[in-house]
Amino acid sequence: MIRSKKKEIARLLESYQKMKSESFYFNKIEGYFSGSKKSDVYQTISDRTFRDLDLDEIFMFLDRTISKVGQQYYYHIFRTIPVGNSRRDKTEQLIKVLEENSDTKEKVLVQLSRLSKEEAYYITELFEEKYIQKPAWFWVVQFLSVISISLVLLSFFYPQLILILIGILSVNYLVHYWNKQNLHKYAASITQLLVLNQVSKELLKLNIIIDNPNLFSCTKAIDSVGRRMSMFKLGSTFPSDLDSLFEVVRALFLVEPLILFNVLGKLNTRKDQIHQLYAYIGEVDVAISISSLRKNIPYYTQARHSKLEKFMYAEDMYHPLLTNAVANSIELSGKSALLTGSNMSGKTTFIRTVGINVILSQTINTCFARSFVSSKLKVHSAIRISDDLISEKSYYFEEVVTIKKMLEESSDDKPSLFLLDEIFKGTNTIERIAAGKSVLSYLNRNNNIVLVSTHDIELADLLKGIYNLHHFTELVENEKIVFDYKLKTGNLQSTNAIRILEINNYPAEVTDEAKKLSIQIRKNNVTNKA
Repeated sequence: MIRSKKKEIARLLESYQKMKSESFYFNKIEGYFSGSKKSDVYQTISDRTFRDLDLDEIFMFLDRTISKVGQQYYYHIFRTIPVGNSRRDKTEQLIKVLEENSDTKEKVLVQLSRLSKEEAYYITELFEEKYIQKPAWFWVVQFLSVISISLVLLSFFYPQLILILIGILSVNYLVHYWNKQNLHKYAASITQLLVLNQVSKELLKLNIIIDNPNLFSCTKAIDSVGRRMSMFKLGSTFPSDLDSLFEVVRALFLVEPLILFNVLGKLNTRKDQIHQLYAYIGEVDVAISISSLRKNIPYYTQARHSKLEKFMYAEDMYHPLLTNAVANSIELSGKSALLTGSNMSGKTTFIRTVGINVILSQTINTCFARSFVSSKLKVHSAIRISDDLISEKSYYFEEVVTIKKMLEESSDDKPSLFLLDEIFKGTNTIERIAAGKSVLSYLNRNNNIVLVSTHDIELADLLKGIYNLHHFTELVENEKIVFDYKLKTGNLQSTNAIRILEINNYPAEVTDEAKKLSIQIRKNNVTNKA
């Protein structure tokens, strides 16, 4: 027994430090996030930004939680930026306590593993959803149960009553199986609630407390319903033969509907206590997960939030999903940033890297950088836009709608970080540059920061007073294209687009004409500016 327990602890210690190889069922993982109230958060990360920044893949990389409760809670934290620092401070305090007490940490891992079954995803239903209501005719169920008990007792004295009892049993079976669907709906969640309560009590014994003195009373409140809830486990505790017998007994006396609605009535008054215990388990698991992540990445920093407005500084910041990612640094003070460069040179990846780290700095206090300082920012994006054939929306119209929402957000008293990739690329050059300049100037107002990429060098000239200019370049070496993915200051001075056509063996007639036309267009632009 001792040896097997040591093996289990060793397995947990090894597994929780690695990326999970299991499937991620986001429809279940997001259960707590979807049903929770968002009124007390600074920002809820939108579905668009979630897609634009590939945050589903980021979450799969970050997640080292042990329990399904912790995984759901982590996802909620990942997508909600809190108002103050209390959540961050609480998590850091937990990380410190657990890292300083390895024995305690091992015991915590063992307890959390008890909530690793998929059924634990459904605990949220017990405090986020409205319960099935007792039907108006439920008094019939109670009456039939009393009649059944009476007939069983009287049949010892009047055996002929057994015939009536058989008739009652057939009616009761109809009610019994009518209730099966209700029972099935809550079987997983209530069974796992019992485990949640037990795990909470064990963690509280270890003095893993997060400034919530109510947790002890919460466990007692659930304990008061515990005996009734144990009915939900009976089906799996008896051998099949005995279970068939007990199924008849449960049907005859209508045990299941009576206990189910009694339990739901009790739990309905204890939703807040269930939620507190759920959050408690989630907070502990998330702290362990963040601690494990920090130990298994090249380097990280805990974010510092600047009191300066419209400020961001990142040193050697990198994208967490890229193997051998190229790190870049950037400093923005009072200005936004415009990026130029060719396709595949690194512009979009850098924009995503900034967005990811700004979100993580405010959610899990962990940035993929050597240093990261920023003012508090909401994050909005327009990166991965596509035609919506079902709604018959063109790329341009979809982009127009998305950026319109950004313009509305820019007037909020809470500063935002706006991330845009190739603004208005769905329309013609002249109007793209004109509309792009106007929109980017508007978004840059107040204390907002804008990070935008473009192929239009003209935009750099129009915005250089209010935007810092940066660029990415590729090199052509030995007839090969080489990208260094390093962010450089200033505007892009030279382009290799036509040279790349030549390397790819385009007909000389095509490339020669393209060179002549590009020289002519540049001359015309210079003349027009003069």
